[in-house]
Amino acid sequence: VQLVESGGGLVQPGGSLRLSCTASGFTFSSFVMSWYRQAPGKERELVAGISKDGGSTNYGNSVKGRFTISRDNAKNTVYLQMNSLKPEDTAVYYCKRIGVRSYWGQGTQVTVSS
Repeated sequence: VQLVESGGGLVQPGGSLRLSCTASGFTFSSFVMSWYRQAPGKERELVAGISKDGGSTNYGNSVKGRFTISRDNAKNTVYLQMNSLKPEDTAVYYCKRIGVRSYWGQGTQVTVSS
């Protein structure tokens, strides 16, 4: 199982980024996927989750209305579109395969700063 995140970087407040997480080593369409983040000195928190077919999503309160999770099962990829970014969104963002046995990616850094 491998999860590889990409798309992080430095962005100004109010800007946008799209993160990608490409999966391999398992049947991607059979698993719920999610994005988490961890800021320095804070616990890892749920950002968003998406059902196996993409028909159902859920979001952490701090990102509702600004972030959108989606997936493309044909490309084995889950995305996180982040709009109206704030400095408090600065964190390492991880994708996670949800299941009896969970797997994490290595993370991608997102820094929101002017």
